[in-house]
Order: sequence, then C-alpha cells, then structure tokens
Amino acid sequence: MTKFLSSPLRNLAAGVVFMLVVSACATVAYMENGWRFGDALYMVVLTVYTVGFDEVRPINTPELRAVTIALIVTGCTGMIFLTGALIQLITASQLQQLFGFRRMQKEIDRLTDHVIICGYGRIGQMLARELQAGKCDFVVVERGDGRMNAARELGFLSVQGDATDEDVLQLAGIARARALATVLPDDAANVFITLSARSLNRELTIIARGEAASTEGKLIQAGADRVVLPTRIGAERMAELLLFQDVAKVLSGIKAGDLDRLGRDLRRLGLEIEVVAAATGSKSVGATIGELETAAAGAFLVVALERQNGEVLLQPAADIAIQAGDGVAIVGRPGRAKIVESVFARPAAN
Repeated sequence: MTKFLSSPLRNLAAGVVFMLVVSACATVAYMENGWRFGDALYMVVLTVYTVGFDEVRPINTPELRAVTIALIVTGCTGMIFLTGALIQLITASQLQQLFGFRRMQKEIDRLTDHVIICGYGRIGQMLARELQAGKCDFVVVERGDGRMNAARELGFLSVQGDATDEDVLQLAGIARARALATVLPDDAANVFITLSARSLNRELTIIARGEAASTEGKLIQAGADRVVLPTRIGAERMAELLLFQDVAKVLSGIKAGDLDRLGRDLRRLGLEIEVVAAATGSKSVGATIGELETAAAGAFLVVALERQNGEVLLQPAADIAIQAGDGVAIVGRPGRAKIVESVFARPAAN
C-alpha cells in the first residue's frame, strides 16, 4: 500500500508522456499520408477522446486504417491509465491522511497520565514545546486546519475538533489523562471546556487560561484547579525586570537570572523582595538591623545592605547600624508597605 501511494505523480507523468508520444506519432503518420497538420491533429483528438464526430477525411487506405486502429487502441489505453493516475493523485493524500489518523488515534488510545492541550495558538505552541522538552506525553486538541497541520508536522499527537465537544475530549483520552490545559483566547470557551472536562474526569488537574481578571472566579467555580492570566503575568514580569534592576545593584554577588528565580521562589512562599532607601531623619537611621527587624515584628528581614560609598554587605550582622542613604534589601510578606514606610521614610513635617 505504501508503494502504491508513493507513486501517483510518477504515474501521472508517465501517462502524460505516453499520450504525448502517441498523439505525436499518430499526427505524423496521418501527415505522411497526405493530411495537413490541422486535420491530422483534429483526427487524433477526436479518436483519443472518443467524441464520435465525422471523419475529417476518408479513411480509405490500408495505411490510414492501420494508423487509426493503432491510435484507438493506444489512445484509449493511455487515456484510461491517465485518468486512473489523476484519480490516484487526488485520493492518495486523503488515504494517507486517513491511515495516519487511525495510526495516531491508536497511539493516543495507549496513552495514560498524559496532558491534553486545548488550543494550539501561541500559548499552546509554547506549552507543547515545554512539555516535549520535559518528555511529558501530551495530546493537542485544535479546530483550525492550519494549526492542526503545524502540530502534526512536528510529530505531536493531536485530535482535530472543537474542544468544547465532549466526544472530542474523549478521543483525546480525557478519562486516562492526568491534566488538561485549556489555553484558548476565548474565556467563554475555556469555561465551557473546564465544565465538560471536570464532568468527564473528576480527578483531572485543570489549568485554564483567562483573558479578563473577572473570569478567574468563574473558571474556579467551573472546576479549574489553577487559572493563568497572561496579561497579569506579563505585567508582573515587566515589573520584576524593572524592580530587580535596583535589587541587582544591592545584591551584586547574585546574577540577574538568579534574582528572577529567587523572586519567583519567594512569591511561591508568599514573600517578596525589594530595595528601600533609608531616608535622612527616618527611624531606620542609626538603628541596628536587629532593632529594625524586632520593631517590624517579623514583617520583613534585611538580607543585604549597600552603603553610599558602594560597599555591599550580604547577610549583614544584626549589630550593623543603618546610615542615611543606605539601600536596604528586605524580604517580607505582601501588605508590609505601611510598616516599611514608617521605618524607612522621612517623617512628615509638622
């Protein structure tokens, strides 16, 4: 079957060449018997296509009859072969696609503990590459032809269809999957997919994308375990890059990439890192680090200190005093702003 499907173009080319040779030979043969080129070519076309019009000129000699008989046999045979090759060319790709779908579906049916990605847009494509790099089995569900073909060209297991359709999710093996990520740019579709997925698999971990912040609660209610808001993440990431420029100046012994990871790790623990300046006249000036941390009652910890002369102290001792203009890197929980301001800011003038 593979050999059969691999040669439609070759068969079509052979049929075209054969018909051109037969037509040329027959035209020359008629001209050798005194016919003009136009009459000879017209007779060849009538005969090859079996139209059945009257003969252009009488076929009244043995030579002409022999030429016509040969043309009928070879021409009709060639046309049958050419038509078959053309049909084969049209249907071969469809057959290959059908056999490919069946083979892919068998592979999907054998998967367990895999991830289903609903949507193969920009986020879906990045997610698929990350899962592939992590050697995690996954299935892409996508409705669009172009994106579906792109996924299959990369060798990704995929199901073409609307992810809001439960039958499509079942084809993707949702009953055996361990997680589903719905990353469509349509919040309503993501909510519906989350509802359907949760009803089909109660143990499934569902991560949903949301465009509007107001959608987060709806996705959670629909059954999502986690909601990702790309716009919020983008804003936080930009803020990181801006804020950590200041942190990097203080924590000069740590690479910027490590600072990014440190910030993310701290946020997972519910903590944040920032740099504040000890203003002249503030409570922090003249106080030791130990005294500041005690006064803050655990709201923050000092992890680094930069003097005005550029000297950086990492993990400074508790008895080191803060000087006016020092940059102080602190780690604390969200909501510490008032305490930090009361300690490091200049008191308001009366």
